[in-house]
Order: sequence, then structure tokens, then C-alpha cells
Amino acid sequence: MSYPVISLFSGAMGLDLGLREAGLDIKISQDFDPWCVKTAEANGHKSIPGDIRKLISEDPECRFLLEPAGLVPGEAFAVVGGPPCQPFSTAGKRLGTNDPRGSLFMEFIQAIRVIRPRFFVMENVKGLLSVPLKHKPLKDREDKHLEPEELPGSAFEIIKETFTELGYRIVYGVLDAAHYGVPQFRERLVIIGSRDNEDIFLPKPTHFQIHQDPASRWNTLRDAIEVLENEPVGPCASFSPERIKFLREVPMGGNWRHLPEELIPIAMGGAYQSGGGKVGFYRRLDYNQPAPTLVTSPVQKATMLCHPTQDRPLSVREYARIQQFPEDWKIEGGISDCYRQIGNAVPIGLGKAIGQMLIAVANNEAMIKTRRLRGTSVHQNMNEIHHSAVEQIAVGKAE
Repeated sequence: MSYPVISLFSGAMGLDLGLREAGLDIKISQDFDPWCVKTAEANGHKSIPGDIRKLISEDPECRFLLEPAGLVPGEAFAVVGGPPCQPFSTAGKRLGTNDPRGSLFMEFIQAIRVIRPRFFVMENVKGLLSVPLKHKPLKDREDKHLEPEELPGSAFEIIKETFTELGYRIVYGVLDAAHYGVPQFRERLVIIGSRDNEDIFLPKPTHFQIHQDPASRWNTLRDAIEVLENEPVGPCASFSPERIKFLREVPMGGNWRHLPEELIPIAMGGAYQSGGGKVGFYRRLDYNQPAPTLVTSPVQKATMLCHPTQDRPLSVREYARIQQFPEDWKIEGGISDCYRQIGNAVPIGLGKAIGQMLIAVANNEAMIKTRRLRGTSVHQNMNEIHHSAVEQIAVGKAE
């Protein structure tokens, strides 16, 4: 059976690769970043370059996606992507609006409206759940001194309502990639929609902090990169000599708090008196834990990602292994371009779990149906976890 997928805001194709591992077929990808397009093409994938706002404005029927994918409306198994989160944070402040109706989210919606896929998958930052709805009327947006109007509800409420108006049943929640075999703590908001009111669900965890089977425990940084210890480092950013001097005082798993007391004010500078835990300052990673969330640069002072045993940042190759990219996957561009693409990607393990769920639902194979549950205490606990973590919205049903 074929599972054709159209990918938007594809980046380095982390989500796409995960879906591909699950058995889905990525027919076409699209991205604004020319390096992401070159990455896709270097690995033999079709990618449509350009600003999706302009592309859809000029072609609202999305022929620029459907035709190269060889599909007509209603045929796509899924449309997937992560509209950039900046409109709900930094860019939102600059434009004076946290209203998703003025963001790239609407291009994602237009694609779903026209393409009518059986499923859609949208991923984003977990902070989107709590962003207040602020809106500056279009005629006032050029006035930088005019404060946006705060409206009742939240930006996420608008997103839910918009998906529902399209006729899609949705489930959503914050998923941590560590629970799906990724050697990294990485929380992302995942929204999954079903056109045909099928029983979709958030993919169940496959890896746990504690488990009797080693194969089912969280994967650690050691599992991902220790094998590279004695190999050439390859492309890698660098710390300044001053920062290396301080990092040499930090043990594996430590940070600025492990510096000699007399060095802390010097190393921290103005941040020394600021609030917060500041856990990313002079952070040396721990081989025996999943990595913290990879950022777009491992050398920033507040979010350092120093190698566990070497006095350098994580390399580009180590970044790729933590995100589970295949060894032969080419990332195009300079060092900073590579870090940015990999750091922004959805980990492959999380994408694979989502794809497996979609296929299981599509084939009506997701559940073993029984007359009653045995081992009731275990199953009751699992059901309680499920119902507390997931909110489902069915079109036409009262909440």
C-alpha cells in the first residue's frame, strides 16, 4: 500500500526521514532556506524552493506541490510540517501580534484545505500552548509605538478551531523525543489530524527511564557518539581560549557551578547576578544521560554543548548522530548552516513513531480488542496516563 506524503517547512528532513523509516513515501518537500533545499536535493529528494506565502498566493490551488508529487486533492496520505514558531515569540513581539491568523500557520492550513490529506502532522514549540492571543489591526502594524490588543483566549485556541473548521479530528500533546529512542531530551508540541474521523492517538512511548530490558531504556549520549572518540572530529565550531580555560575545570555532567568559587564571577560576567538556574553556562555533557535539547549553535555562552571528555563543542557529525540522521545523509552549507539545519530538525525516532501510528490507524491495526482487560492494575495505570496526557477533539461532538 502506498502512503504518499507532502512535506512543508521541511528543513533538513528529520521528520521526513522518520516517516520514511516507518514506511511512508515523501513525494515532495518545500522550504524557504536555500541550504535546506540543497540538502534535500543532495540526498536525492525533490524540494520546492521559495517563500511559501508567495507560492500559495500565486497558486492557491497548490499545483506547485500536487503536480510534482503526482497527486490530486484527496490522494495524499499526509501533509506534514512545522510552521516556524517565531510569529508566536520573537517575531510576534516585533510585529505586535501573537495571532496565528497572521503567521505562516495559515499557509499550512491552506495546503491542508486544498490538498485534503487523510492525515496531517504539525509540530511546533511547546510554548505555543500558552501563548496569549494578541492582535494589532493590520492598519496599525506599522506603528511600532502602538501596543497590540490582548484578546480573550490563546493563540492555540485559534489553531484548534481552525483545524476543526476544516473538518479534521485532532489529537495533540507535548512529546519528549527521549521516550522514542532518541538520545536527547527534546520536547515538541505535536498536533495530528484525521480527515475521516479515525481513531488517531499520540504515539505511545517505546523507551523508558527505568526498564528491565536494556533495549527499552532511554538511549544516552554515550550510545550516540562515544564510538567517534578516536575518529577525526570533522567540521566543528570552536570555543574561545578563555572559555576553554574555564571548561577544563568542569567535570563531565557539570556546569558553571562546578568551577572553583573564585573563578565563577569572572567566568559568568554580568550573568552572575542574574536570576534563573543558568544550567547551560559552561555545560559539559554527560555520557550517561540523554543529551539536552540541541540548539542551533553549540557555542553560545548560555547554551554551551561541550563534549563530555574533550575541550570542544559537539561536532556537526555528533549533532547528526544525536538527531539520528543516517551516516550517509549529506547536510549542505557551512558549519553554521549545518548546525542550524540539524539543530532545528525533528529527531528521526520521533518522526518514525508518528509514522508508525498513522499506518497502524489507517490499517485498523493499532489496538488488540479484548472482552476485558487482564492485569487490571497495570492497564488502569496506563489508561490514566493516556487520558491525562491527551486531549482529543472530535468534530461535531460536544466536549
